[in-house]
Amino acid sequence: MKRISSRPSWTSHPRGYDVIRTAIHAGVGIFSLTMLATSLLPLWSDTLSSAEAQDLQEQQAQTHDVSSANFRAIEISIPMDDHNMKAAGISTIHVVPDDGKAELTFPGTVVVPQQQLRMVAAPAGGLVEKMLVAQDEAVTAGQPVAQVRSPDMVEAQRQYLAAMSDETLAADKLRRAKLLVEGKALPEKDLRIAESEAAIAKSRLDERKQILFLMGMDQADFDSLTTNRGIVSLLVVKSPINGTVVTRHASTGEQVKAATPLYTIGALDPLWVNIQVPSHRLSNLSVGERVTLPAYGIEGEIIRIGRTIDQSTQSTIAVAEIPAAGGRLRPGLAVATSVRVESAQAAATGKSWSVPSTSIVRHRDQTWVFTKSTDGFRARPVQVISESAKSVAVRADFRPSDQIASRGVLALLSELVDADKEE
Repeated sequence: MKRISSRPSWTSHPRGYDVIRTAIHAGVGIFSLTMLATSLLPLWSDTLSSAEAQDLQEQQAQTHDVSSANFRAIEISIPMDDHNMKAAGISTIHVVPDDGKAELTFPGTVVVPQQQLRMVAAPAGGLVEKMLVAQDEAVTAGQPVAQVRSPDMVEAQRQYLAAMSDETLAADKLRRAKLLVEGKALPEKDLRIAESEAAIAKSRLDERKQILFLMGMDQADFDSLTTNRGIVSLLVVKSPINGTVVTRHASTGEQVKAATPLYTIGALDPLWVNIQVPSHRLSNLSVGERVTLPAYGIEGEIIRIGRTIDQSTQSTIAVAEIPAAGGRLRPGLAVATSVRVESAQAAATGKSWSVPSTSIVRHRDQTWVFTKSTDGFRARPVQVISESAKSVAVRADFRPSDQIASRGVLALLSELVDADKEE
């Protein structure tokens, strides 16, 4: 096992050796050492032949090119015969040109759309006597969900009865005024006053009636109040929609005020998935893209992409609408989402290849693949363009005839680490 490269003998000159050793102890980087070595060429040019000096200059130029590239184009040879390959379980496949299409995977969270949530609150203050449904229980529109013993309800009924009496009195006064005006026994001005008082009394009665219905009084109790003047103190709170109890806010025996939340009820189909998308991937997404949840086999589509970036995570939220699939998806569930995107730029470069995700290894802060050679394999660094669960799009100087290791890469990674140690 050896690296496919040769090293110049910088120690052939005493002064060159001393300067380079001092630079290494000072922590000088590879590029700086390269420039330093180039500047030292005159020191030992008298001891090297012209051919050796020319070779050394070419090697320094190559080193400069490597250090300025996006990734270090270094190949490491790993000798291995067919018997050892079979014993390590190594298999190979041909590289495939990337067509610019990729499956991008992002984390997401299932939530209930805001327009499908309803807050059920106590319409009047009082004591919560019963909570009739539990968390996650399904409810229907009009179903009783709580009972509140409400003094406010009693007071509202009393005021309605008072308004009803005032309206009756004002109506009788108006009838008498009309009769007296017809008999010329009352000025017409008094008739106009009686008409105004009757209109005010009727509007006040309508107001008190609406307050009772806003408090949740049903029609049967209202009819009883109107005909028999029967006052009820128990307020029945009902569900406004068909759905599921998402949150239960109050407990039995709790004293509540008007508008205190009791339940949050939501319709759980369809649902939304809030997808966390890194900022550098936003250019790949657009509204209408199909979204798949691989673990559940459910598909939806992106309906909205955030316009702001979170400073701490450098990501934004893309919202996808997903069917609930019979309750398999539930609010609060963390899911992995897959979005199929196309990148015409990647396909146009001609150096973009699709390789299995099992062929990729990480070593020395670089991404490597292992290509088949005559004596075994060569570890080659590549640049990752995009990743999915099954494949990775990389940029590298491959040829269609090249074969890469698709299984048993851990054994090759071990050999790669050993080759570095020998280095």
